[in-house]
Amino acid sequence: MIITIIPMLGEMCAMKLIERIKNKEVSVAVIGMGYVGLPLMLRIAESGFKVTGIDLDINKVNMINQGNSYIEYINDEDIKSLVTNNRLDVKNNYNILEEYDVIIICVPTPITINNKPDLSYVKQAIETITNHLRSNHLIVLESTTFPGTTDEIILPILSQTEFKVGKDFFLGFSPERVDPGNIKYEIKNTSKLVSGITEKCTNLIYTFYSQFIDDVYKTSNTKIAEMSKLLENTFRNVNIALVNQLSLFCNVVGIDVWEVIEAASTKSFGYMPFYPGPGIGGHCIPIDPLYLTWKANEYDFLFSLVEISNYINNNMPNIVINRLKDILNNFGKALSGAKIMLLGMSYKKNISDIRESPGLKIFKQLQKNGASVMYNDPFVDEIDIDNKKHISQNLNENILNDCDCTVILTSHSSYDYKWILKNSTAVFDTRNATKDIKQYREKIVKL
Repeated sequence: MIITIIPMLGEMCAMKLIERIKNKEVSVAVIGMGYVGLPLMLRIAESGFKVTGIDLDINKVNMINQGNSYIEYINDEDIKSLVTNNRLDVKNNYNILEEYDVIIICVPTPITINNKPDLSYVKQAIETITNHLRSNHLIVLESTTFPGTTDEIILPILSQTEFKVGKDFFLGFSPERVDPGNIKYEIKNTSKLVSGITEKCTNLIYTFYSQFIDDVYKTSNTKIAEMSKLLENTFRNVNIALVNQLSLFCNVVGIDVWEVIEAASTKSFGYMPFYPGPGIGGHCIPIDPLYLTWKANEYDFLFSLVEISNYINNNMPNIVINRLKDILNNFGKALSGAKIMLLGMSYKKNISDIRESPGLKIFKQLQKNGASVMYNDPFVDEIDIDNKKHISQNLNENILNDCDCTVILTSHSSYDYKWILKNSTAVFDTRNATKDIKQYREKIVKL
């Protein structure tokens, strides 16, 4: 009799939880209020759930609770209305996790100085959850990681308790697909992968995300979902490396690589455009392929294509420095002692995210080469280079005229490129930001 009751109890728990999810009666906690966690929390709250964000950064906690955003493309009013209507709040206390039915983990997964995955934030979150684990908890990891993390690292920690996965609590992985600053594809209309340790786990997670995302896709297990995330961003890494190397060859033979890409883009099948630049940045493209190659090394498998792509992309800041030397030499100037203005420190346009930004590496390399370096970025007020703070400089005619070269590293929409060209001695355009300007062409050098 006991043998039949136990599975029935597990089934009843899952069915009851599904019903509560559909009725939006479950309470939700999102751990980590960064570029993934905050937008996700807002979307869940907008759909009718009561959501609490959890973060150790007291400044983020206070800002959100006061209705203020620290991410430039998220409006204060969107946060304020949800806070006012008691649909959203943020705390920095992890000891309240047992109060919530659904727990979503959106913490950083960086790499160490030796290019190894650093899961310390994930493990810390899971260990805290384990201390507060209760029946009917639904736990989802969204942080990018290598295949096997959910099954082989997270589950054993949670299984130290008396609770059984798929019966007492439910666990799975759903990789984030956030593109900071993208106004076309947001969380609601970006398809979502979900996976679980058991079929019940998968079905529960599918039901939950289906309440606030238009298209949700089940994978057969968590390793598939984990590997899919790495494929998505490694695909981008490899193709960016291709066009970066193509840009170097085009420069040697005197061909405009930007026009080449534009021409190739007219093909209606079998091609999608990628663009060269001064390097890759953000949390995904520079980091995710390293998670893949690290996991491959466990099996003595060499991902040579990915290794080469990483090398090409990581070397682009050095290419920019060398090209800048050539530009200055044409004016009879050496890099040492030259005055350089860098436009844009964030890794992509119209956001403030400087994680892994090539601009920081270029700034540092220029200083090592003896150049006098300054920068402007309307989204980044200050940067830290070797423990020294540098402030974004206001652009004016005098400061641009005084510089030997202006380098466009990030093509922010707010820049008046015609005005920049007019007042600069020379412009090194690494983003093709000046493509539509017909005047002052003699001042432009493209990557």
